[in-house]
Amino acid sequence: MQPLDTLNIHNDPIEQFQRWFEDAKAAQLKLPEAMVLSSATCDGRPSSRVVLLKQVDGHGFTFFTNYNSRKGEELDANANASLLFYWTQLDRQIRIEGSVVRVHVKESEEYFRTRPRGSQLGAHASTQSERIANRDMLEQRYAELEIIYAGMEIPCPPHWGGYRVRPHRIEFWQGRDNRLHDRMVYELQPDGQWKIGRLAP
Repeated sequence: MQPLDTLNIHNDPIEQFQRWFEDAKAAQLKLPEAMVLSSATCDGRPSSRVVLLKQVDGHGFTFFTNYNSRKGEELDANANASLLFYWTQLDRQIRIEGSVVRVHVKESEEYFRTRPRGSQLGAHASTQSERIANRDMLEQRYAELEIIYAGMEIPCPPHWGGYRVRPHRIEFWQGRDNRLHDRMVYELQPDGQWKIGRLAP
């Protein structure tokens, strides 16, 4: 892999992310869009889980979930989060820190319509993060919804939609020999420009 330095990285971290994301897809990695999302409660208790990146652009990194889930409740109460991509075959990771906002309802509905029908039914069937007595209850609810929506378009549930992480700090990490890894960090400045620097490994 090419070493990381200020001479070969893009001055826009989103463009640099796109370069690496394309490399991950070209390497045919399984789920290169998988990322660890870390949220925290108002009193700072963290939790992490893997979610899937669905869109990235100049506005940020977007994923979709159940708003009533644990992560949804934490993100609504504490709008600070981090994302982590780790592509072990490429010896690369990307760390993203930023603030979180819900995407517009229309955007959530548009994306929901592109999901497989089974995933749409699952979004209605699951009360994500709530305790349930057994799996049979979940499968029974799913079967009921199959009958209810037979031959019909499945609407986006009001409790389901997207979040967008608006980054203010992005670090690109490239593994190197002797653990002298390359770490380049972008930090958003008050004027909207990105400041680039190198970190010790």
